[in-house]
Amino acid sequence: MRIVVAHNRYREAQPSGENTIVDSEIAQLTAAGVEVLPFIRSSDEIPSMSKAAKALLPISPIWAPRAQHDLSRLLTEHRPDVLHLHNPYPLISPWVVRTAHRHGVPVVQTVHNYRQVCSSGIYFRDGVICQDCKGRALGVPAIKHRCYRDSAAQSALMATTLAVHRGTWRSVDRYVALTSAIADHLRDYGIPDERIVVKPNSVPDPGRPAPLGDGFLYLARLSPEKGVDLLLDAWRRHPVGSLGTLRVAGDGELRHLVEAAAAERPDVVYLGQLDRLGVQAAVEASAVVIAAAMWHDVLPTVIIEALANGRPVLGTALGGIPYLVGADAPHEPAGTGPAEVASAVVDGGSPMPVGIEVGEAGWVVAPEPAALAAALPVARAGAAGLAVAARARYERIFHPDVVTKQLVDVYAGVARTPNRV
Repeated sequence: MRIVVAHNRYREAQPSGENTIVDSEIAQLTAAGVEVLPFIRSSDEIPSMSKAAKALLPISPIWAPRAQHDLSRLLTEHRPDVLHLHNPYPLISPWVVRTAHRHGVPVVQTVHNYRQVCSSGIYFRDGVICQDCKGRALGVPAIKHRCYRDSAAQSALMATTLAVHRGTWRSVDRYVALTSAIADHLRDYGIPDERIVVKPNSVPDPGRPAPLGDGFLYLARLSPEKGVDLLLDAWRRHPVGSLGTLRVAGDGELRHLVEAAAAERPDVVYLGQLDRLGVQAAVEASAVVIAAAMWHDVLPTVIIEALANGRPVLGTALGGIPYLVGADAPHEPAGTGPAEVASAVVDGGSPMPVGIEVGEAGWVVAPEPAALAAALPVARAGAAGLAVAARARYERIFHPDVVTKQLVDVYAGVARTPNRV
């Protein structure tokens, strides 16, 4: 099977989980015997472009003529079975869907965000969840609030792009929804069930989990939507040292809040930006990983890394987080099921606080300081009881062998047929 993987890489100066996932997926497909033809552009190319190429940048999210020319040549020469699209902005453009279809090549797209509707892609503005552009023919609120790159002009361009390509997105042959929440988003956009497949990302298997460490790890961009300020507020509601150590890794605009907390309390440690080995060491040193998102986070890779290492997760009940920890389906009341028993006791025997949902591999709560603060001791007490279940969930749902087979099955389901010319 021959697959074109199309992706516009985000700038290397802004570390992107999506770039990492695309690279990993290409490697996994290649290892599985799939011939992958990368069609990759990078936003890092923009500064070195010619004046003529830069002059076309304003229209590139809508059309990107050079990308269409290059893709047409690739499709003509190699006649692939499927084109798999990830991020098209700004140098590839959703127009590649039309170009592929013109060559008789079906298109699969992995949906990493909400940019079919939202110009910023995250449904988050000014510190709160925002869906003001949902259902509109043109995202005027995005223009008004400068949602794309804090620019009215660029926001107008992105809002126009989304309006122009509404039909393009609805022509995609198969959507890969990373979680059940993204599948719901696509249905709401008008995509029929039969064209949606829920297939999560994966991370490489780190091997047999090390024994649980102590305390908690937060690993994410230090920005408002990722909820580091929410976590610090919740943490301060407990006496110093009562929960073990809170390790915070990452960088971003709220770094100063983390540095202040680390200076104020010896049980908060700021690790900075970590490389792959540093991430693994930080996970192993902890007992629970925290995902405190304030937005409908699609699929935080750190949660899959936690499960792979046998670490349960405490997260907010938003986006894909409940799906990842197995708390997105009806289950027995807290404290009654086999997985819940280990985490149903707080402070030596008192009942679990109301509002904590227990999943197969962790806990989810409302994105509020009081709710997260109440869940912290529950998670610390129950970590050992969910560690084995966390690793088992990774092996069953998120292991590369499982996920790659799912993706190959998706390709097979849409691959070139006689009625495509």
